Amino acid sequence: MGSGGDRRSAGGGCSADVVCEKHLFKSKVSESLVQLAWSHPRCAFPLDRNELCIWNTETAQPLCLSGHHYSISAVSFGHKPSPLLVCSASRERVIVWNLDECTQKVQEGLTPRGTVVGTLLGMVLHVRFSLDDQQVAVCAGNRIYILSAKTEAILTELHGHLAPVTAAEFCTWEKTMLISVSEDRTFKVWDYSARQLIYQSAVLTTAFPLLSLLIDEENKQFITGSAEGTLWIFSLISDHNYRCVTHINLKKEQEKFCNKVWKSGKEIGEGQNTSKFCKTNNVRPEGSVETSLPVLFIEHCDFLVCFHNEENIYSALNTSYFWIGSSTGLLIINLRNFELEAFLSYKDYSDLSIRFARSCALTRKAVNGKVLCLITSMFEDVIAVFEVNLAALVRSQQSDFLLRGNKNSLSVIARCSLLTNSPLCKGLKKNMKEPASKTLGVKSTVKDQPLVFHNKIKSSGYTAAPRMTMFSPNNNLKKNEVSKWKTSCKRKTKEYPLESYPPIKYEKEISVTCKPTPICCIQYSGDGEMLACGLADKTVLILSSNLTDTYNVFSGHDGALNSVGWSHDKKWLVSASEDRTLRVWSVCNNEPALILGKEKFHETVRFAQFYFIDAFILLCCGAEFHLLSFHVDTTKDDLKRYKPRSVCKLVQKFPMASTMEITSLSAVNDFYSYIVLTAGRNRALEVFDLNAGCSTAVIPEVHTRSVHQICQNKGSSFSTQQPEAYNLFMTTAAGDGIKLWDLRTLKCERRFEGHHSCCYPCGIAVSPCGRFIASGSDDKCAYIYEMHSSSFSHKLGGHTESVINVAFSPSSPQHYISM
Repeated sequence: MGSGGDRRSAGGGCSADVVCEKHLFKSKVSESLVQLAWSHPRCAFPLDRNELCIWNTETAQPLCLSGHHYSISAVSFGHKPSPLLVCSASRERVIVWNLDECTQKVQEGLTPRGTVVGTLLGMVLHVRFSLDDQQVAVCAGNRIYILSAKTEAILTELHGHLAPVTAAEFCTWEKTMLISVSEDRTFKVWDYSARQLIYQSAVLTTAFPLLSLLIDEENKQFITGSAEGTLWIFSLISDHNYRCVTHINLKKEQEKFCNKVWKSGKEIGEGQNTSKFCKTNNVRPEGSVETSLPVLFIEHCDFLVCFHNEENIYSALNTSYFWIGSSTGLLIINLRNFELEAFLSYKDYSDLSIRFARSCALTRKAVNGKVLCLITSMFEDVIAVFEVNLAALVRSQQSDFLLRGNKNSLSVIARCSLLTNSPLCKGLKKNMKEPASKTLGVKSTVKDQPLVFHNKIKSSGYTAAPRMTMFSPNNNLKKNEVSKWKTSCKRKTKEYPLESYPPIKYEKEISVTCKPTPICCIQYSGDGEMLACGLADKTVLILSSNLTDTYNVFSGHDGALNSVGWSHDKKWLVSASEDRTLRVWSVCNNEPALILGKEKFHETVRFAQFYFIDAFILLCCGAEFHLLSFHVDTTKDDLKRYKPRSVCKLVQKFPMASTMEITSLSAVNDFYSYIVLTAGRNRALEVFDLNAGCSTAVIPEVHTRSVHQICQNKGSSFSTQQPEAYNLFMTTAAGDGIKLWDLRTLKCERRFEGHHSCCYPCGIAVSPCGRFIASGSDDKCAYIYEMHSSSFSHKLGGHTESVINVAFSPSSPQHYISM
């Protein structure tokens, strides 16, 4: 054995802070993919092909074990620390070594011997100990052998794959379950004790074999990777039938990540330390060869070490991260949002001896913020041990948008008073002047006059304009005053329970019309007692929440309804239609109290809602949204009954950048908020601050398809509890799935997938407790997701057509509407 000894990165600077070469072994390396192993502080690998080397990183003393006559192709450590077992396999035998006994015999000057547990099984590509170290799963050819770890005995033989089995893993919570992947591009789930095949998948890829496998116990999922650089994630929840949660193209994720880091470095300037591979802006040099990203191994990543001294550790808590080892580098994948968090390319560091890896393995836990990586070279007979500083790697690439503090983060709750030039301030002033002077047409400056000469009895005021109390918010609330305001609000309904369960039981179904008519939009009132439905037959229905009574029917639109929205006091309803009109209705009156006609809008009004606790109306029309101030007057005057008494005026238009049409809009109306969220056909999401009257942030390419809905937790029950805690996130839906975003950092926190790949998530809703997300689908079902899981927890059937909209009841956790 030749050894290069300890090696430090000679280049100095930031490269030494990220990765350095700890040790280099000169050895004859196998020409095929070899399974390597780590059990900190020891690593195991073939030395000169048929000799097993156990190297202790703490003492730097190798332990060489001889017993194979052919090249070792697979190595694996046992799970128990004492005695620590290691299994090595070649085509002629499988040997289990007790490292404590082997070390003792070497100290005594004797030759250590292992226990042969299998012979002449064929070419072995993978071995794995069971959780109790009593059995060993050996993948040889297209078969899987379950061997005893103590004696030479084949306990079980599993066959069914059509090509060599490349990996197999024991399920940690199901004692008899084994999962295997193969070069035949399928996976199989086995009950190995009963020798039964539980599930067999379809072919996953077109031409590339599956190489690696890892079971994620926390999320009840397993991950497999292919030679083309694709990750497939499947659910292991019992009633999901091994449904595909998502698949990730590592090449595309790497390009997207490089663009993001490169743009971030450009904006920051010289102080930002970005990786070298990001500075090319994804333009390949002439004459270079595009490399693939085969998934050689998958391992858990101890990502929390990056945040042990950070204030915003919330972004990493309750999140699973994984190392992906490829021939060109190491990648870190966030399993909540399926995005790339960091990427280490071997060729970017000139001091590393290996540029392209044939095989690799990584320590699961980080020690002092560092992990060790064992790599065999693809073109040279060398084996290297790299030390990667995980925190330094993440900081070098994501210090701007991942590790920044909360100083510049957005706040959904209004934290400061209205600015003097704010559109909201201007709109409120106009709203206070118009009803007295222009709406009624009576002078408001008439002074009180005595009825009788020299009499001090004041006038009854019949000649004066009626006094009207207009909305005048106190925006100078401090934090302690805000909390007092929350507790002082009185509700007819009880507070929504925080610890609630989603509705999973079918209760009732009604038909809203005699003829088959699509329901375009639905919304609960804030107290959960009424439900508004906008229909394709141009009408609006007001129903009781238990679907037993119809309170009212509004007609007058000349097109299908696009949206309906309740006011904060539950007395008014705003509706928008395909006829390019907007109407405000009183719940107790069939006639519209306010109509904005076609002359006001050049395109269809896609969405409308009340805003700033009923002080304004927000609507989106084309590529811009409008802020309208309004006053609704329902008093009757027989002499002037044909003259409109309600007033609505445009305060300001806000165009969304680089889009032809706004597809969704979201804003909170249950407490004071300056933030308005918009999404357009350009797949971007834009954040507007209406206090400043400008756009504050743009997230490009939120989804791969146009966003058709943005949803925030707007449950009015939480206006009196903790709106800060329950309105920190927003949810977006598009044809490629559903994403949860943190409004403080504008970072995607989780991606929800679990519909069948051909199904389209149509409508989304967030439960008032903030724990569940509901989604309609074009497969005639609705899906319930829990915030901590990327796959759905419940599938609700019963519809005969696509479920295009869903809504949670704001008063009852077990009530849920889909249509």
